Amino acid sequence: MAQWWRERFAERPWWMNLLMAFCGYMALIHMPVDFFLRSPARAEEVWLGIVFRGWAAKLTEPLHWAIFAVGAYGFWRRRPWMWPWASLYVWQVSFAMLVWWIVYRGGFLGFLLALISAALFAAIAIALWRAKDHFQRPRETMRQRYGEWALVTGASAGIGEEFARALAQEGMSCVLTARREDRLRGLAAELERLCGVATRVVSIDLADPSGADRLCDAVADLEISLVVANAGFGFAGRFEKQDTARLRDMIQVNCVAPVVLAKRLVPPMRARRRGALIVSGSIAGRQAMPRHAIYAATKAFDQLFGEALWAELRGTGVDVLVVEPGPTATEFRQVAGETHFAGEPASDVVALALDAVGHQPSVIHGWFNWARAKAVAIVPRSLAILVTEDFVLQQTPEEMR
Repeated sequence: MAQWWRERFAERPWWMNLLMAFCGYMALIHMPVDFFLRSPARAEEVWLGIVFRGWAAKLTEPLHWAIFAVGAYGFWRRRPWMWPWASLYVWQVSFAMLVWWIVYRGGFLGFLLALISAALFAAIAIALWRAKDHFQRPRETMRQRYGEWALVTGASAGIGEEFARALAQEGMSCVLTARREDRLRGLAAELERLCGVATRVVSIDLADPSGADRLCDAVADLEISLVVANAGFGFAGRFEKQDTARLRDMIQVNCVAPVVLAKRLVPPMRARRRGALIVSGSIAGRQAMPRHAIYAATKAFDQLFGEALWAELRGTGVDVLVVEPGPTATEFRQVAGETHFAGEPASDVVALALDAVGHQPSVIHGWFNWARAKAVAIVPRSLAILVTEDFVLQQTPEEMR
């Protein structure tokens, strides 16, 4: 744990770590205490050097709170949008300090303190302006980071297909596997023509208990550097109305196959001290889902399995990521037997995953999905389950309810 903290703080200069710690303190301790415990009569907030008091101050506190929270997150993740906004915000703080000391302190001492404090914050603003590379650092291609060959399961459509396209665009040759060989060969021809990479098509049904092992045997001659365990499907409906064989297949594809692939393909990566495993989870795994009971359970398995591997493999050169999309524009709902529901583009999910791998154990696609997942953790579980049931019922055909 201590080593992990040292590694995280080594990612940015010491002065930026201090700013991050300050923002974290303000967001997690000072602002909550100030907002909930200080009466409006004693509230004070400063904006552009002008002091607001009473309810005027109280009503603006949430904005300051949000700024510190966003700042702490932005420094921690070194998000691209921190530049130039962090610098510009500190510039206004510098101006505010100049105004505040002159207006409210006055005299020679006030003028002197105004210059000193304004200069201090101006120096921080300049440092943030010059730190652009810390926030907008160029990312190595997947081939540069991990090697030549990637294996993508469920590559015939949806998120798996977009993973294959994105990895090929970054120079990786791709093993494409799914059941529909015609679609795989069409995609393989496209990747070879447009990206100039090599491909291999392996048509295998991972619902077969021997499928994952046969897939690993089929690529034994390749140095697989990145595995995208994406194949999976859902089944909507009341539990007693669902087909037992299909539920068994779902567990095999969603849970057993990623475990076998990781067990067979990750050890060679670890021996080379270079590689990555990306597991397609879902925000469905963040809570129980009536009418999707088994699917949600399989995705909870994927999340916990992937995050545990992330910790086990930390420091070995092998990165692990669980990507957790919400509703996505794929064939999932059709296969699961759900009614139509709009979703986010699969390419956006893939772009987020490729940006996050190597930096965190899991990532949720979309702020709304993130907020939903976090809300589930703080509300009573019974309430979360019942709210989820109401949502899923709207997407479940009448005959399966």
